[in-house]
Amino acid sequence: MRVGSFVLAAQFPGQGQGEALHRAVRSAEVAEEAGLDTVWLAEHHFVPYGTCPSATTLAALLLGRTRRIRVGTAVSVLPTTHPVMLGEQAALLHLTSGGRFTLGVGRGGPWVDLEVFGTGIEAYEKAFPESLDLLVRWLREPSVSADGDRFRFRDVPVVPSPSESLTDTAGPEVVVACTSPASVRLAAERGLPMLLGMHVGDEEKAEMVTLWRRSARAAGRPADEIHGAAHVSAGICQIADRRTDAVETLMKAMPGWLRQGLEAHVTVDGRERSMRDPVAYTELLCGLHPVGTPRLCADRLAATSERTGISRFALLIEGSGDLAATEENVRRLGTEVLTQLR
Repeated sequence: MRVGSFVLAAQFPGQGQGEALHRAVRSAEVAEEAGLDTVWLAEHHFVPYGTCPSATTLAALLLGRTRRIRVGTAVSVLPTTHPVMLGEQAALLHLTSGGRFTLGVGRGGPWVDLEVFGTGIEAYEKAFPESLDLLVRWLREPSVSADGDRFRFRDVPVVPSPSESLTDTAGPEVVVACTSPASVRLAAERGLPMLLGMHVGDEEKAEMVTLWRRSARAAGRPADEIHGAAHVSAGICQIADRRTDAVETLMKAMPGWLRQGLEAHVTVDGRERSMRDPVAYTELLCGLHPVGTPRLCADRLAATSERTGISRFALLIEGSGDLAATEENVRRLGTEVLTQLR
């Protein structure tokens, strides 16, 4: 089992953006000190829900500041960028970090980002499979051309080539955020592991893993690839000596952040959107994920892994909104929870 932190650089009410980003960077440094496996970085535009607009840029900084821990994006939003540009960034981080970078990608949402970056609603609604395939080809082949509906260009060499890495890994790992049966099948047909969201519980995640395996077999993926797929489960983690204290910490801080952050999302085409009730959503997350004593947190992670077959976790550890409390939470995750799991 591999446990990492999930960093949004969340801007809580009353905080500045610089404060949120400083907490994000510092929590990643502490994650390496505490023995966590990976730091997963979220990417958002124009909203205080998350103040990091480029997960790959922040990943570059953190890979330079650390020596052991892996750094992944959760996720880089593919419809708002060119897949070749993202592939070049991923290859560069893979090569210069000694293979410590993981590229997580996803569709994002129908947000105004698509207007600002000029990619349009079709990039979100229709073009994700084409973009994903082009991205993966860029990370696996020596030269690439395109003749699709959205991307068309002559054959060009891949520079830098991920295969030139001085490690045993041919290229950066690619993980796909999956929120629907269609996205599960999309990832499975390409043999790419899934990143599953924090809003769903063990039963639904187990069903998605089962669908992924069934779809991968139907697509003719190798048996060892199917068996060895290391899916990632996102969640939250808050540790205290009593479960009531851990829950209280999150209930005081997270609803305000969720309300402020989620309300700021603007759709590109004016479509109506529903927003979760921030208090009820926080209560749901506290019930689904490792929130409580170190023993409870270890048991919850072990139970989720056993029920779903998922071996990796990306846990939101900044739910208190406070820098000192976040650092303590990360240290306790490493020293009091991971030690029980290992």
